[in-house]
Amino acid sequence: MADRIHRLPVKEKLGYALGDVATNFFFQSMILYQTRFYTDTAGLSAAAVGSMFLVLRLADAFFDPVIGALADRTETRWGKFRPWILFTAIPFGVIFWLVYVVPDFGPTGKLIYAYVTYTLVMILYSASNTPYSALMGVMTPDASERSSIASYRFVGALVGQFIIQALPLPLVVKFGGSVNSARGWAITMAIFGAAIVVLNLIAFVSTRERVAPPPEQKPSLREDLRNVFTCGPWVVMFVLTLLVFTMLVVRGSSTNYFFAYYLDQQQLRAFLDRLGLAAANGAATWWEMVLDSLGLLVKADGSNAAAVGLSLFFVLGSLVQIVGIILSKPLADRFGKKEVFIAGVAVTAVATALIFSAGPTSIGYVFALGILWAIGWGPTVPLLWVMIADVADYSEWKTARRATGFMYAGILFALKAGLSLGGALSAWVLEAYGYVPNVAQTERALLGIRLGASIYPAVALAFVLICLVIYPIGKRLNLRIQNELEERRKGYAPQTVPSTMK
Repeated sequence: MADRIHRLPVKEKLGYALGDVATNFFFQSMILYQTRFYTDTAGLSAAAVGSMFLVLRLADAFFDPVIGALADRTETRWGKFRPWILFTAIPFGVIFWLVYVVPDFGPTGKLIYAYVTYTLVMILYSASNTPYSALMGVMTPDASERSSIASYRFVGALVGQFIIQALPLPLVVKFGGSVNSARGWAITMAIFGAAIVVLNLIAFVSTRERVAPPPEQKPSLREDLRNVFTCGPWVVMFVLTLLVFTMLVVRGSSTNYFFAYYLDQQQLRAFLDRLGLAAANGAATWWEMVLDSLGLLVKADGSNAAAVGLSLFFVLGSLVQIVGIILSKPLADRFGKKEVFIAGVAVTAVATALIFSAGPTSIGYVFALGILWAIGWGPTVPLLWVMIADVADYSEWKTARRATGFMYAGILFALKAGLSLGGALSAWVLEAYGYVPNVAQTERALLGIRLGASIYPAVALAFVLICLVIYPIGKRLNLRIQNELEERRKGYAPQTVPSTMK
């Protein structure tokens, strides 16, 4: 059994977690805002946006295995994975900002600009996030301690999610007013781009790598490919990841339109007023002035009610998810990762599907379902990534070879493919149901928005449950793998757990 020599200092876990704060500034903005930014601010058609997402995200997904293979073969004084975080920090933050700049190029020029900047940001995301994700698998060989790292990481992710869900739309309105959203987006995302740079640099400085491949292992791309694609648990996790991120993009993007076009704006404003988030005559108290400075106070005319309401909806969900993430490790230690994942996804699927039953004036009901969704989803958030580390252990246990970076790269391929499919589907659903930007929608268009926010992602979650039932690594097998690998590694312990471990 692993003992206390594998425990990591809290400051290292916190430093690692800041990397996922940065990642979620990019990731959540892509899920929640990018489709509507391109259609309503940049002026691109929903069909063109859907095609761009499908082509570029899917093409970029093939870049992840390349990065994973390169990272596994990187040898520096900083390790295999940390140098990638260091050298991508600045370009990632800069290109992230440029994605949200709207140049005066005309319709064709804007589309070309969107293709170029979006391609670059997805490549940099791969070059940064693939090694960052793999780093968790080599910070310690202890499976329980990895769960602890994952809990810290995904609390960081939820902090990033909380911030990016709460502030961008209100800040866009604040910086750009009601007539210049392009200026608002550019200023807002410049702030977040700078934060991405700083947080990734802190993550690099704070962390260390301690798990090395078996010393007799020779680099072999053919062997890595064979071991990955013949690993049953990895195949299951690949399909599961594809479905999860398809679901998240379709739900997140559609919920943006759901608040803007389907919910009754007067009822939404009244709901926010009861919560102290609307002022009839502008900011008066110090609290209202703070909210107003962040763009989180509904204006007297109610014109920004959808933006404030959507921010509150996601923020409440994030707060609940943070509790779930904190509970994820003790729940997984008690019941097993697989079992907790199944229970959480089942609750999430029900809450997602029930959104379809909400009427335009059912504001409280929508928020209650959002909280229920977060209760189910929160404990599952770290489990996907911890289970991939378990799959890497499973593969090493079976083959005596370890390719952590390549394992994670393959899953990130599925993540990107899910983002591609989800982004395309969310935009194509809008187009198919007759969505027209910035006008009152037809009943058919509203039906498409409702389905995108509820039934379609719930179907994806049903298939996720099937994957989890098939997944073979339960609690008992996981412990057996960890103990047997621990015995094997004693022969090269100095390489696996150096004296820097404290």
